[in-house]
Amino acid sequence: MKHTYHIHGMTCNGCRTHVENTLSNIEGVIKVVVNLEKGEATIEMESHIPIEKFQEALKFDGDTYSIHKLGEHHHSSAKEKEKPKGKGTGTFYCPMHCEGDKTYDKSGDCPVCGMDLVEEMNLSTASNTQYTCPMHPEIVKGEPGSCPICGMDLVPMEPDLSAEEKTYIKLLKKFWIAVAFTLPIFIIAMSEMLTNNPLYDILEMKYWNWIQFVLSIPVVFYATWMFFERAYRSIKTWNLNMFTLIGIGAGVAWLFSVFGMLVPDFFPDQFKTEAGTVHVYFEAATVILTLVLLGQLLEARAHSKTNSAVKELLKLAPNKAIKIVDGEEKEVSIDEIELGDILRVKPGDKIPVDGVVTEGETSIDESMITGEPLPVNKTVEDKVSSGTINGNQSFLMKAEKVGSDTLLSQIIHMVNDASRSRAPIQNLADKVSGYFVPVVVIIALITFAVWAIWGPEPAYVYALVNAIAVLIIACPCALGLATPMSVMVGVGKGAQNGVLIKNAEALEKMDKVDTLIVDKTGTITEGKPTVEKVGSFDNGFTENEVLQYIVSLNSQSEHPLAEATIKYGKEQQMEFLKANGFNAVTGKGVEGNVNGKEVSLGNAKMMEVANAKLSDAMESEAKTFQEQGKTVSYMAIDGKVAGYVVVGDKIKKTSAKAIKALQDKNIDVIMLTGDNHDTAQAVAKELNLADFKAGMLPENKLQEVEKLQKNGKVVAMAGDGINDAPALAKSDVGIAMGTGTDVAIESAALTLVKGDLHGIVKARNLSDVVMKNIKQNLFFALIYNTLGIPIAAGLLYPFFGILLSPMIAALAMSFSSVSVIVNALRLRSKKID
Repeated sequence: MKHTYHIHGMTCNGCRTHVENTLSNIEGVIKVVVNLEKGEATIEMESHIPIEKFQEALKFDGDTYSIHKLGEHHHSSAKEKEKPKGKGTGTFYCPMHCEGDKTYDKSGDCPVCGMDLVEEMNLSTASNTQYTCPMHPEIVKGEPGSCPICGMDLVPMEPDLSAEEKTYIKLLKKFWIAVAFTLPIFIIAMSEMLTNNPLYDILEMKYWNWIQFVLSIPVVFYATWMFFERAYRSIKTWNLNMFTLIGIGAGVAWLFSVFGMLVPDFFPDQFKTEAGTVHVYFEAATVILTLVLLGQLLEARAHSKTNSAVKELLKLAPNKAIKIVDGEEKEVSIDEIELGDILRVKPGDKIPVDGVVTEGETSIDESMITGEPLPVNKTVEDKVSSGTINGNQSFLMKAEKVGSDTLLSQIIHMVNDASRSRAPIQNLADKVSGYFVPVVVIIALITFAVWAIWGPEPAYVYALVNAIAVLIIACPCALGLATPMSVMVGVGKGAQNGVLIKNAEALEKMDKVDTLIVDKTGTITEGKPTVEKVGSFDNGFTENEVLQYIVSLNSQSEHPLAEATIKYGKEQQMEFLKANGFNAVTGKGVEGNVNGKEVSLGNAKMMEVANAKLSDAMESEAKTFQEQGKTVSYMAIDGKVAGYVVVGDKIKKTSAKAIKALQDKNIDVIMLTGDNHDTAQAVAKELNLADFKAGMLPENKLQEVEKLQKNGKVVAMAGDGINDAPALAKSDVGIAMGTGTDVAIESAALTLVKGDLHGIVKARNLSDVVMKNIKQNLFFALIYNTLGIPIAAGLLYPFFGILLSPMIAALAMSFSSVSVIVNALRLRSKKID
């Protein structure tokens, strides 16, 4: 019997596997297949199982998944609809990415590892300043003005604390409470080491034990109770983690002490003092928990710095803009700006949205977006981006992209997505972590047994203390954080330098790239072609007529070469003829009907499509320009080649330097272009490129990528046009020029905001330093646990008489995760130019 159900709440492969396993464990289920894309589960069962049983299993599992029959409407629970608190989008995720890119609607603990969820920083509310009346706080408005009650000027409200700031403050409060109660417990316990303990002159030891017990209650049941909650949940769901070990270790110490006070006669004499009381470990339990809390506190503070790049980008978002309304300037909120609005940008102001300059000229500091320090001169028709800073001149601009469509918003969105993605190298840590906690518990039990059987007197005391030390010192979180922390900081570092990374896998693969394929136009060259000559082949058409037909046909094209000819035609005051039936032939050219004639424009292959024969003289005339690195497009009218247009596109100043830097890193650079051989050869010669191919159609570029990959090469492809999209998608690492088409950017794994080949050098350097940092973190985490656990078990005792106190183990464990994060933060100071 087989039924298909809809599953709600799955967001990643981790969810799919989790749901599959949960449903498979139900009695009577033979096989479960979960389809993540469709959100469906096909369940094969021995006999009919009521859907309520499946619902109960998923509910007991503690996850946010739900199951219902296909066709039924799923109603979100109140919990799902609850709005998040704090700033940002309310998107919370686990810093260890335990469930892939799964996110939650409110703050809390990760159901897998127990760590505090992190809030994603976003533009949506970063600029949403609220105003209130100092006399009437119930008055809240989204813009400045006067109070409708008393007339006073409204003042900006204090911004709400972010979720991570609230978490830090909450942990800090609990930490000081824990310290306040743990310190006297520690003093009482340590006083036992004194020969003549003055405390025993006041009260007997058994009463001091009860005082320790009372003092430990606020620490265990308030300040650090969350650790036991997380430990219980981890055992219940069998997602064993760091808190499982802490909960077991500290819990055993505390419960042993309570039990020892209540029924001392139950324990053998080994556990008793000279006064007849059982040794209590309230100081061990409370100090361990307080030190773990300190680790969480330091981790929260350090972790807040890992997404500092996004926070810096958020600061770029302006709150206000000056809008021109009926010829007058009016200050408005960013949210009120609409497409097509004319805005005034004054000296020193931030550009409010993406747009184009309509009046005036200025220089703009774009370093925060592109990573380039020098201001860029802007004049009429030049593009400007949100968050960049105007120089010392005022200008007018037209809004072309607003809200989430602006470049700044897209950068932040991409950085957030990449920060939550998983690098393949993380699979190693995941495999180790999967067995880590059960193995540590087994080692702790073995430690107890070995010390109890062969240890010195009091053997059981040594056995208990060392077993607890083993549980406490083990730190699976250091392993789990090793990769995502470095990725998060690295992705932010890239964004600050104009290198946008779509996912962590691309960052890792970039370190292995040994072959780079680059397009010519817009990648090596500036992508700003200009017409240098229009020629006629004396087939009954003058140069002016050739130009007129070219600009008329190109008036319906968006290709950069077409834009260059149209601009040239307007400068020549050329009259545009009526054109229709326009068609772009990928990689060859364009065709259509102009003034009743069939017109084709493009390369030699386009002339073949038009059945227009090129004579040797025509090709020879064109070759003169092609050998100079120019692009020549032929034009045919009614099947006869009538003329040509010569378009020049300057090579970017940084292209030669960037290619040389990449070659020095033993990366083979190959240029593939749809242009003719002579033009390609001229460009390759200027750049000292030994390997290039001309006349490449999109499918040819794709085939070249596949051929290199079959030969064992790790291929990166850099391009900016629709023609490059297939090859970008197929390559191991697709690199899009930020100045190119949206299709190319969507197909790529990396985007260079400035559209400069030097960005590839930055991307490679960034990948190098991030991968080194990840390996350092993994090495530290593995070595720490490999050495720490045996030492805690007492390996050094037979040789040096050294034992590790559980309290020292707790301190070491607490700082292990912090050390990993601090090492990742070093990436912020690395130079990748």
